[in-house]
Amino acid sequence: MAESVIGKQVTVVIDRPLGSVHPNHSDIVYPVNYGYIQGVIAADGEEQDAYLLGVEVPVREFCGRVIAVIHCLNDVEDKWVVAPEGAVFTREEIAEKVRFQEQYFETEILL
Repeated sequence: MAESVIGKQVTVVIDRPLGSVHPNHSDIVYPVNYGYIQGVIAADGEEQDAYLLGVEVPVREFCGRVIAVIHCLNDVEDKWVVAPEGAVFTREEIAEKVRFQEQYFETEILL
């Protein structure tokens, strides 16, 4: 299922823009834009979370392509990785960019 979203065009609503601080953990500052896909419900019952890579300024919304899925092995929710059309990131580059938050979980990145 997760792999079937890779390549799809989606709109990410950004509720934690680049440079913002996590609402419950003041030690976590977002080095990337982070948000959700409105209307897509994830396994945790909330709207699908998504990282936006390749956009180096804070934005409120962005239409791009799903380039990867971060599959969490010790939690119920996966996160989508979205980037501008044509942007390419390696598995290692994605891991480094989302490490600030994903370091607390056991994950695998599906390309």
